[in-house]
Amino acid sequence: MANGGPVEHGYPHLETVRAAVTALYKRLSYDTIHQFAASVAPADVAFCDADDLHLGAQRVARELVRHYRLPDARMIVAFREMEHAANVELTAGPEYFVELNDRFRRHRRDIGAALAHEIMHVYLHRVGLSFPGTRDNEILTDTATAYLGAGWLLLDAYREDAASSQKLGYLTPEEFGYVLAKRALVFGEDPSVWFTSAQAFTAYVKGMARAREDEEQPPLTGAGWAGRRRYARDRHRAQGHRPVAAAGESPYAFAPGPGGPLRVSFPCPTCHQRIRVPVKGRVRARCGLCRTVLECDT
Repeated sequence: MANGGPVEHGYPHLETVRAAVTALYKRLSYDTIHQFAASVAPADVAFCDADDLHLGAQRVARELVRHYRLPDARMIVAFREMEHAANVELTAGPEYFVELNDRFRRHRRDIGAALAHEIMHVYLHRVGLSFPGTRDNEILTDTATAYLGAGWLLLDAYREDAASSQKLGYLTPEEFGYVLAKRALVFGEDPSVWFTSAQAFTAYVKGMARAREDEEQPPLTGAGWAGRRRYARDRHRAQGHRPVAAAGESPYAFAPGPGGPLRVSFPCPTCHQRIRVPVKGRVRARCGLCRTVLECDT
Protein backbone atom coordinates (compact mmCIF):
# COMPACT_ATOMS: atom_id res chain seq x y z
CA MET A 1 0.00 0.00 0.00
CA ALA A 2 1.56 3.25 -1.16
CA ASN A 3 0.52 5.92 1.31
CA GLY A 4 2.06 9.30 0.67
CA GLY A 5 5.13 7.79 -1.00
CA PRO A 6 6.00 7.48 -4.68
CA VAL A 7 3.66 5.40 -6.85
CA GLU A 8 5.27 3.09 -9.40
CA HIS A 9 3.97 3.50 -12.95
CA GLY A 10 4.24 1.67 -16.23
CA TYR A 11 4.18 -2.07 -16.89
CA PRO A 12 7.00 -3.70 -14.86
CA HIS A 13 4.89 -6.80 -14.06
CA LEU A 14 3.24 -7.25 -17.46
CA GLU A 15 4.57 -10.75 -18.20
CA THR A 16 3.41 -12.02 -14.81
CA VAL A 17 0.02 -10.36 -15.35
CA ARG A 18 -0.36 -12.11 -18.69
CA ALA A 19 0.69 -15.43 -17.16
CA ALA A 20 -1.95 -14.87 -14.46
CA VAL A 21 -4.70 -14.38 -17.07
CA THR A 22 -3.64 -17.62 -18.78
CA ALA A 23 -3.61 -19.44 -15.44
CA LEU A 24 -7.14 -18.21 -14.66
CA TYR A 25 -8.51 -19.62 -17.90
CA LYS A 26 -6.65 -22.90 -17.42
CA ARG A 27 -7.71 -23.40 -13.80
CA LEU A 28 -11.27 -22.01 -13.88
CA SER A 29 -12.31 -22.77 -17.49
CA TYR A 30 -14.06 -20.55 -20.03
CA ASP A 31 -17.51 -21.27 -18.57
CA THR A 32 -16.53 -20.37 -15.01
CA ILE A 33 -14.87 -17.11 -16.03
CA HIS A 34 -17.98 -16.11 -17.98
CA GLN A 35 -20.03 -16.49 -14.80
CA PHE A 36 -18.30 -13.22 -13.78
CA ALA A 37 -19.54 -11.25 -16.80
CA ALA A 38 -21.09 -8.61 -14.49
CA SER A 39 -18.79 -6.66 -12.17
CA VAL A 40 -19.66 -5.98 -8.56
CA ALA A 41 -21.98 -2.96 -8.58
CA PRO A 42 -20.91 0.30 -6.90
CA ALA A 43 -24.14 0.51 -4.90
CA ASP A 44 -23.52 -2.93 -3.39
CA VAL A 45 -20.13 -2.00 -1.94
CA ALA A 46 -20.74 1.67 -1.17
CA PHE A 47 -19.56 2.77 2.28
CA CYS A 48 -20.23 6.22 3.72
CA ASP A 49 -19.12 7.86 6.95
CA ALA A 50 -22.59 7.48 8.45
CA ASP A 51 -22.39 3.66 8.27
CA ASP A 52 -21.40 1.71 11.34
CA LEU A 53 -17.76 0.73 10.80
CA HIS A 54 -17.97 -2.97 11.64
CA LEU A 55 -21.48 -3.62 10.37
CA GLY A 56 -20.68 -1.80 7.14
CA ALA A 57 -17.47 -3.75 6.64
CA GLN A 58 -19.32 -7.03 7.25
CA ARG A 59 -21.98 -6.00 4.73
CA VAL A 60 -19.41 -5.21 2.04
CA ALA A 61 -17.55 -8.44 2.79
CA ARG A 62 -20.76 -10.46 2.39
CA GLU A 63 -21.44 -8.81 -0.96
CA LEU A 64 -17.95 -9.68 -2.20
CA VAL A 65 -18.33 -13.24 -0.92
CA ARG A 66 -21.54 -13.45 -2.94
CA HIS A 67 -19.86 -11.97 -6.02
CA TYR A 68 -17.03 -14.52 -5.81
CA ARG A 69 -19.58 -17.32 -5.29
CA LEU A 70 -18.26 -18.33 -1.88
CA PRO A 71 -21.60 -19.00 -0.13
CA ASP A 72 -20.14 -20.95 2.77
CA ALA A 73 -17.31 -18.53 3.54
CA ARG A 74 -18.20 -16.21 6.42
CA MET A 75 -15.91 -13.22 6.87
CA ILE A 76 -14.98 -11.68 10.22
CA VAL A 77 -13.50 -8.20 9.70
CA ALA A 78 -11.33 -6.44 12.27
CA PHE A 79 -9.10 -3.35 12.27
CA ARG A 80 -5.61 -2.87 13.70
CA GLU A 81 -2.37 -0.97 13.17
CA MET A 82 -0.30 -2.75 10.53
CA GLU A 83 2.18 -2.05 7.74
CA HIS A 84 0.12 -3.47 4.88
CA ALA A 85 -3.39 -2.59 3.79
CA ALA A 86 -4.93 -5.85 4.96
CA ASN A 87 -4.36 -9.49 5.78
CA VAL A 88 -6.47 -12.65 5.63
CA GLU A 89 -6.04 -15.95 7.45
CA LEU A 90 -6.47 -18.82 5.00
CA THR A 91 -7.82 -21.76 6.94
CA ALA A 92 -10.20 -24.60 6.14
CA GLY A 93 -13.16 -22.39 7.08
CA PRO A 94 -16.06 -22.05 7.49
CA GLU A 95 -14.97 -18.67 8.88
CA TYR A 96 -12.26 -16.41 7.48
CA PHE A 97 -10.65 -13.67 9.53
CA VAL A 98 -9.73 -10.46 7.65
CA GLU A 99 -7.72 -7.67 9.29
CA LEU A 100 -7.76 -4.19 7.77
CA ASN A 101 -5.31 -1.40 8.41
CA ASP A 102 -6.57 1.07 11.01
CA ARG A 103 -6.36 3.87 8.44
CA PHE A 104 -9.53 2.48 6.86
CA ARG A 105 -11.44 3.68 9.91
CA ARG A 106 -10.94 7.15 8.39
CA HIS A 107 -10.94 6.15 4.70
CA ARG A 108 -14.08 4.03 4.57
CA ARG A 109 -14.71 4.52 0.87
CA ASP A 110 -11.71 2.24 0.18
CA ILE A 111 -12.75 -0.62 2.47
CA GLY A 112 -14.37 -2.42 -0.48
CA ALA A 113 -11.10 -2.28 -2.43
CA ALA A 114 -9.09 -3.81 0.41
CA LEU A 115 -11.69 -6.54 0.99
CA ALA A 116 -11.91 -7.34 -2.74
CA HIS A 117 -8.21 -8.25 -2.77
CA GLU A 118 -8.26 -10.21 0.49
CA ILE A 119 -11.38 -12.21 -0.35
CA MET A 120 -9.86 -13.07 -3.73
CA HIS A 121 -7.06 -14.71 -1.73
CA VAL A 122 -9.78 -16.93 -0.23
CA TYR A 123 -11.23 -17.70 -3.67
CA LEU A 124 -7.85 -18.63 -5.17
CA HIS A 125 -7.04 -20.71 -2.08
CA ARG A 126 -10.25 -22.67 -2.55
CA VAL A 127 -9.71 -23.35 -6.25
CA GLY A 128 -6.08 -24.28 -5.63
CA LEU A 129 -4.45 -21.61 -7.79
CA SER A 130 -1.26 -19.87 -6.71
CA PHE A 131 2.07 -18.66 -8.06
CA PRO A 132 5.39 -19.38 -6.33
CA GLY A 133 6.79 -16.47 -4.35
CA THR A 134 4.94 -13.73 -2.49
CA ARG A 135 5.38 -11.08 -5.20
CA ASP A 136 4.06 -13.19 -8.07
CA ASN A 137 1.24 -14.59 -5.97
CA GLU A 138 0.09 -11.08 -5.04
CA ILE A 139 0.22 -10.06 -8.72
CA LEU A 140 -1.92 -13.12 -9.50
CA THR A 141 -4.40 -12.04 -6.81
CA ASP A 142 -4.62 -8.46 -8.12
CA THR A 143 -5.04 -9.73 -11.69
CA ALA A 144 -7.76 -12.20 -10.69
CA THR A 145 -9.58 -9.52 -8.69
CA ALA A 146 -9.61 -7.21 -11.70
CA TYR A 147 -10.45 -9.87 -14.29
CA LEU A 148 -13.27 -11.39 -12.24
CA GLY A 149 -15.14 -8.15 -11.69
CA ALA A 150 -14.02 -6.47 -8.46
CA GLY A 151 -10.69 -4.92 -9.41
CA TRP A 152 -12.15 -1.60 -10.51
CA LEU A 153 -12.41 -0.90 -6.78
CA LEU A 154 -8.64 -1.27 -6.41
CA LEU A 155 -7.90 1.08 -9.29
CA ASP A 156 -10.45 3.61 -8.03
CA ALA A 157 -8.57 3.68 -4.70
CA TYR A 158 -5.59 5.18 -6.55
CA ARG A 159 -5.24 8.90 -5.93
CA GLU A 160 -2.17 11.05 -6.40
CA ASP A 161 -1.40 14.76 -6.32
CA ALA A 162 1.51 17.01 -5.47
CA ALA A 163 0.98 16.62 -1.72
CA SER A 164 -0.12 13.01 -1.23
CA SER A 165 -0.69 9.65 -2.86
CA GLN A 166 -2.53 6.40 -2.25
CA LYS A 167 -2.52 3.11 -4.15
CA LEU A 168 -3.69 -0.34 -3.10
CA GLY A 169 -2.42 -3.60 -4.55
CA TYR A 170 0.82 -4.73 -6.17
CA LEU A 171 0.00 -3.77 -9.76
CA THR A 172 0.75 -0.29 -11.04
CA PRO A 173 -2.27 1.87 -11.92
CA GLU A 174 -1.61 1.29 -15.62
CA GLU A 175 -1.43 -2.48 -15.10
CA PHE A 176 -4.77 -2.42 -13.28
CA GLY A 177 -6.09 -0.42 -16.24
CA TYR A 178 -4.67 -3.03 -18.62
CA VAL A 179 -6.38 -5.97 -16.89
CA LEU A 180 -9.66 -4.08 -16.60
CA ALA A 181 -9.41 -3.25 -20.29
CA LYS A 182 -8.78 -6.90 -21.18
CA ARG A 183 -11.91 -7.78 -19.23
CA ALA A 184 -13.88 -4.98 -20.90
CA LEU A 185 -12.93 -6.24 -24.34
CA VAL A 186 -14.22 -9.72 -23.46
CA PHE A 187 -17.47 -8.76 -21.71
CA GLY A 188 -18.29 -5.42 -23.37
CA GLU A 189 -18.32 -3.65 -20.00
CA ASP A 190 -17.04 -0.12 -19.35
CA PRO A 191 -15.84 0.19 -15.74
CA SER A 192 -14.67 3.78 -16.21
CA VAL A 193 -18.17 5.08 -15.48
CA TRP A 194 -17.73 3.93 -11.87
CA PHE A 195 -14.45 5.71 -11.18
CA THR A 196 -14.50 8.54 -8.67
CA SER A 197 -10.74 9.10 -9.07
CA ALA A 198 -9.62 11.10 -12.09
CA GLN A 199 -6.22 9.41 -11.92
CA ALA A 200 -7.92 6.00 -12.10
CA PHE A 201 -9.67 7.02 -15.31
CA THR A 202 -6.37 8.16 -16.85
CA ALA A 203 -4.69 4.88 -15.90
CA TYR A 204 -7.57 2.92 -17.42
CA VAL A 205 -7.30 4.82 -20.71
CA LYS A 206 -3.57 4.03 -20.85
CA GLY A 207 -4.24 0.39 -19.99
CA MET A 208 -6.84 0.14 -22.74
CA ALA A 209 -4.35 1.47 -25.29
CA ARG A 210 -1.86 -1.21 -24.22
CA ALA A 211 -4.55 -3.92 -24.34
CA ARG A 212 -5.49 -2.84 -27.87
CA GLU A 213 -1.87 -3.32 -28.91
CA ASP A 214 -2.25 -7.04 -28.13
CA GLU A 215 -4.86 -7.22 -30.91
CA GLU A 216 -2.60 -5.41 -33.39
CA GLN A 217 0.36 -7.79 -33.48
CA PRO A 218 1.17 -9.93 -36.54
CA PRO A 219 0.10 -12.41 -37.76
CA LEU A 220 -3.31 -11.01 -36.72
CA THR A 221 -5.00 -9.10 -39.52
CA GLY A 222 -5.35 -6.08 -37.24
CA ALA A 223 -1.57 -5.55 -37.29
CA GLY A 224 -0.30 -2.24 -38.58
CA TRP A 225 1.84 -1.66 -41.67
CA ALA A 226 5.18 -1.69 -39.85
CA GLY A 227 4.35 -4.91 -38.04
CA ARG A 228 3.18 -6.61 -41.24
CA ARG A 229 6.38 -5.59 -43.05
CA ARG A 230 8.58 -6.93 -40.26
CA TYR A 231 6.55 -10.14 -40.18
CA ALA A 232 6.93 -10.63 -43.95
CA ARG A 233 10.69 -10.18 -43.67
CA ASP A 234 10.94 -12.67 -40.79
CA ARG A 235 8.71 -15.15 -42.60
CA HIS A 236 10.92 -14.97 -45.67
CA ARG A 237 14.00 -15.69 -43.60
CA ALA A 238 12.27 -18.60 -41.85
CA GLN A 239 11.14 -20.09 -45.17
CA GLY A 240 14.77 -19.95 -46.32
CA HIS A 241 15.77 -21.84 -43.16
CA ARG A 242 17.69 -18.85 -41.91
CA PRO A 243 17.55 -17.77 -38.27
CA VAL A 244 15.06 -15.05 -37.48
CA ALA A 245 16.68 -12.28 -35.48
CA ALA A 246 14.92 -11.41 -32.24
CA ALA A 247 13.04 -8.17 -32.89
CA GLY A 248 12.63 -6.61 -29.47
CA GLU A 249 9.37 -7.91 -28.02
CA SER A 250 8.29 -9.74 -31.19
CA PRO A 251 5.51 -12.07 -30.01
CA TYR A 252 5.62 -14.60 -32.86
CA ALA A 253 8.03 -17.44 -33.65
CA PHE A 254 8.44 -19.73 -36.66
CA ALA A 255 9.11 -23.46 -36.53
CA PRO A 256 8.54 -26.47 -38.81
CA GLY A 257 5.25 -28.27 -38.23
CA PRO A 258 4.96 -32.00 -37.44
CA GLY A 259 4.76 -32.85 -41.15
CA GLY A 260 7.34 -30.35 -42.29
CA PRO A 261 5.40 -27.21 -43.37
CA LEU A 262 6.30 -24.00 -41.58
CA ARG A 263 4.10 -22.93 -38.69
CA VAL A 264 3.95 -19.72 -36.68
CA SER A 265 3.13 -19.46 -32.98
CA PHE A 266 1.88 -16.34 -31.23
CA PRO A 267 0.02 -15.43 -28.02
CA CYS A 268 -3.77 -15.24 -28.04
CA PRO A 269 -4.63 -11.56 -27.49
CA THR A 270 -7.35 -12.54 -24.99
CA CYS A 271 -5.80 -15.20 -22.74
CA HIS A 272 -2.14 -15.16 -23.91
CA GLN A 273 -1.93 -18.92 -24.46
CA ARG A 274 0.29 -19.58 -27.47
CA ILE A 275 -1.48 -20.59 -30.68
CA ARG A 276 0.15 -22.40 -33.60
CA VAL A 277 -1.15 -22.14 -37.15
CA PRO A 278 0.28 -23.09 -40.56
CA VAL A 279 1.96 -20.41 -42.63
CA LYS A 280 -0.35 -20.36 -45.65
CA GLY A 281 -1.91 -16.92 -45.97
CA ARG A 282 -5.33 -16.12 -44.54
CA VAL A 283 -6.22 -18.43 -41.65
CA ARG A 284 -9.00 -18.34 -39.09
CA ALA A 285 -7.91 -19.77 -35.74
CA ARG A 286 -9.89 -20.49 -32.59
CA CYS A 287 -8.16 -20.45 -29.22
CA GLY A 288 -8.90 -23.69 -27.45
CA LEU A 289 -8.60 -22.06 -24.04
CA CYS A 290 -10.69 -18.86 -24.22
CA ARG A 291 -12.56 -19.67 -27.48
CA THR A 292 -11.60 -16.40 -29.14
CA VAL A 293 -11.81 -16.58 -32.94
CA LEU A 294 -8.79 -14.91 -34.54
CA GLU A 295 -8.37 -13.70 -38.09
CA CYS A 296 -4.76 -14.20 -39.18
CA ASP A 297 -2.69 -13.45 -42.27
CA THR A 298 0.25 -15.81 -41.96
